[in-house]
Amino acid sequence: MRNYKRYILILGTVIVSLIIYSSCERFLNPDQAINVTEDKLYDDWYEYRSVEMGLYGLQAEIVEQLVVLGELRGDLLEITENADADLVEVYNFNISKDNQYASPAPFFKLIAACNNFIRILEENHPEVTDPGSPTSNFHKLYAEALCMRAWSYFNAVRIYGKVPFIHESLTTNEEIDDYINSSDAYIDSVHIVFGLDGYTNDTTYNKPITLDRKFFDEELVIDYFTEELETKVKPEAVGVIHYINNNDNTWEVSIWNTHAYHSLLGIMYLTRGDLANAAYHFEEITDKFNDDNRFQLDRGFANARWRNIFNNIATDEHIYTIWFNKGFYQQNRFQEIFDIRPPHKYMLKPTKKSIVLWESIFDNMLVSRNDSRPSLTRTAFAGYPGDFQRGYGVSYTYMSGGVEVHENTVRKALEFKLVEDYRTADVLMGEVDTVVWKYSFNKNVYDQDANFILYRAAGVHLWLAEAYVYWTYEESGEAKVFTSKALKIVNDGSHYTTSSREQQGVRGRVGFGGRNFKDDGISVGNINYTHHPYTNQVVGWTDITGDFLAKQYYLEDLIIEERARELAFEGERFYDLMRVAKKRNDPSFLAKRVSEKFPFERQNEIYNYLLNEENWYINYFD
Repeated sequence: MRNYKRYILILGTVIVSLIIYSSCERFLNPDQAINVTEDKLYDDWYEYRSVEMGLYGLQAEIVEQLVVLGELRGDLLEITENADADLVEVYNFNISKDNQYASPAPFFKLIAACNNFIRILEENHPEVTDPGSPTSNFHKLYAEALCMRAWSYFNAVRIYGKVPFIHESLTTNEEIDDYINSSDAYIDSVHIVFGLDGYTNDTTYNKPITLDRKFFDEELVIDYFTEELETKVKPEAVGVIHYINNNDNTWEVSIWNTHAYHSLLGIMYLTRGDLANAAYHFEEITDKFNDDNRFQLDRGFANARWRNIFNNIATDEHIYTIWFNKGFYQQNRFQEIFDIRPPHKYMLKPTKKSIVLWESIFDNMLVSRNDSRPSLTRTAFAGYPGDFQRGYGVSYTYMSGGVEVHENTVRKALEFKLVEDYRTADVLMGEVDTVVWKYSFNKNVYDQDANFILYRAAGVHLWLAEAYVYWTYEESGEAKVFTSKALKIVNDGSHYTTSSREQQGVRGRVGFGGRNFKDDGISVGNINYTHHPYTNQVVGWTDITGDFLAKQYYLEDLIIEERARELAFEGERFYDLMRVAKKRNDPSFLAKRVSEKFPFERQNEIYNYLLNEENWYINYFD
């Protein structure tokens, strides 16, 4: 059954590719002795399912673009001397239109295919547009296509700043190209409006219409598609449950599903600053304690088990994952881009900052505080350095002569740095290359088929914590805030009281900030101390007594820092920085963090360039 799943995915991709590259009337070439038209294709449920799977094949073509643009423009990734010209352009924020990572074509291909599939479903199964009709698999297919189209627009507008709105009647690449490149209004001569009962009554067929070329900015994209998803989709009916027939439960999280639907709506609302709606959709995932307690931050992926998230499709953590498998010729270029082992090219690597984030976290530390006289505060016990659950050996690694440096060696080097013996630490490590390892972890050199996780539990919990930083509510006529909940989500999960399994929190499940922690959780007070990254000694403090906004900013900084440790190289970093900078109306938040990864002599140049928000986008449509 698992093999059948992969076969359907490949066949569906071929069929959808033919649809969007050909006319709507006939999309398989009769010269090849095949004459299949749309009216003949959609005679059978399995044909619908094949086309649905094809949409996922088109989505898989976008993942490298998502990672490169979402990470290389952030502060956790940089180029190596092997980087090709396109990656150098992305790194330098000087991206030409012919750059392979700049093209919006993959998004338009997917939008065109979604438009066509949505049109066919509305034509052949008009009940999908009726909220009161009994739920069927066609409703679920319809929801998948609507989610995928909304996701395409949302990701595109985060990249380009504005995107052309592709009218639903535009269902081929040729039509979309003509529409985008038209200088005047575009005339679409094949437009169909479907009524609830098909071709009768309200249906208008083949009516020429004029389409004004218009662009949606981020606000319009979010407004339009949140409204569409909220009104056209039944939340409980997203995604066909294939595994009932094939006994493969990874199906549920490798297609659009109810939890992915809520994830998408949540991040769109959070990006817009609509905290109440964002929290509602995130809580539909985090606070639904059902029989299996999925997507909870418990002991399931605690400590060394955290890396099992990247072994396979982990249905308790993965919410929506794009599946790859070299055995079915479904591969990506992540290893080629990141891996140093031949024949790979090692074109991108982690920044020093990203490594320090993992190596400067300490387990079981103890601080002797004197908040009335902060200069007397001391680190009583430094703790044990390094995040070896999420960091070394899974998110990144050190390679020497093509061989991984043993974890024990790295631990010893950090222990020498703890006592400021940097010379011995350097000798111990020798000449090493720092490598992104998330897409090579547990992979052979030639696999090139790491799965790409779009949404997972920890990411959603951290988005919810971010929303809680600012979200206020009224209780008994008094304004209340959720900042304490934000802290508990990150540290130990103690805000949950209804789950049958003990919650650990984002840091707590990997050994930091748990319920028995001393000072290794994140905290926000009037006096907040800074520590040396390697010795963990107190080296300074800030006093924000009476400044609640400053406390909110400080907590948000810590959450964004924790997202880096938990979710580095998964495609969201630049948009995390963008979202916070926009929320604060402070472009320096992004400019400072990104510019610091550049050589000293270029930092001011990049900083000043990124103070202009227009330079955060690829200005493809100007």
